[in-house]
Amino acid sequence: MPTETAIRASLRISRRAFSVIGTAALAAGLGQASPAAKPEDNWIDAHVHVWTPNTAKYPLAAKYKVADMQPPSFTPEELFAHCKPVGVKRVVLIQMSFYQFDNRYMLDMMTAHPGVFSGVGIVDHLASDVAAKVRDLRRAGVRGLRIYSESVVKAGKEMESLWKIAADENIAICTLINPADIAAVDKLCEKFPSTNLVIDHFARIGVSGSVEPEPLAALCRLARFQKVHVKTSAFYALGKKAAPYDDLGPMIRQVRDAFGADRLMWASDCPYQVQGAHAYEPALALIRDRLDFLTAGERQSILRGTAEKVFFT
Repeated sequence: MPTETAIRASLRISRRAFSVIGTAALAAGLGQASPAAKPEDNWIDAHVHVWTPNTAKYPLAAKYKVADMQPPSFTPEELFAHCKPVGVKRVVLIQMSFYQFDNRYMLDMMTAHPGVFSGVGIVDHLASDVAAKVRDLRRAGVRGLRIYSESVVKAGKEMESLWKIAADENIAICTLINPADIAAVDKLCEKFPSTNLVIDHFARIGVSGSVEPEPLAALCRLARFQKVHVKTSAFYALGKKAAPYDDLGPMIRQVRDAFGADRLMWASDCPYQVQGAHAYEPALALIRDRLDFLTAGERQSILRGTAEKVFFT
C-alpha cells in the first residue's frame, strides 16, 4: 500500500515530466490571460497547501529536509496571485506534511488573513491528549482533521476514537486515501455515520491514467452515508493529466449522480496544480464553464456552497 511519502514522490515525478512539455502547453494557449473575475464570484478553493522557506521560525518535521520543499516556497501571497484574479476569495488550508503535527504556520496564516482561510489540521491520533488538541484546533478556526491511507487501513481503537471526537466537536475527517482503501473507509462510516467525512481527490481514482470502474463504484457506494463528501480536485494528477481535463467529466458526472452536487466541492490542490504545464484557471473552468451536465445551481454548490457548509460554519 503506497504511503503518503510514496504518493508525493509519484506526483513529483509527474510534475517533472509536465515541466518538459510546459513550453508546448503555453504555445497551445494555457499561458493566455485568465478571464477576469466577476463581482459576484465568491468561489472557495477547498484544498491548498502553504509553506514558508523560513524554517528557523517554522521548522520541518524530523523526517523532512529543506530539499523536500518543492517548490521552495508557497505562501498565501503566492497563492493569491493565482486564485484572486479568477474570483476565488476563500480557501481551505490543508496542513502540509512537512510540518507534521506542528500546525503553527497554517494557524498563523489563518490569523493573518481573517475571513479568508479555514483549515484542516493534523493531530497525533495516538496521543493521550488528542481530544484536547482537537478542541484547541477547532477554537482556532480549524474545521477538519487530515488522515492518511495507512491510518485508515490500520484503524484501531485510537483511530476510531478520533472519528468519535470529530463527530462530537463537529469537525470533519478529511482522508487522503488510495482506491484500495475505500473499503476500510466504508467500515468506519458504518461505525460512525454521524462523523462528517471528506474524501480528497476522488480517493485518487484515475491517478494511474484511467478511471477504473470498480473503485469508482465503491466510492459512489459511500453516498449512502449522508455525511460523506467528495473533493473534485487535483485534476493535474488524474486521467490524461492535461487541461482542459474534460476526460474527467464522466467520473464527475457519476459522482454527482451518486452524492448530489451539495456534497461535492471543488479544489485545486495548489501549489501542485500550478506546476509545470498546468495552471490554476483551467482547473476552475472545468466546473465553472464546461461540463454541460451541471446546472448553474450545481456549479454554485461545487464551487462554493458545499465547502462553505463544511469548512466555514
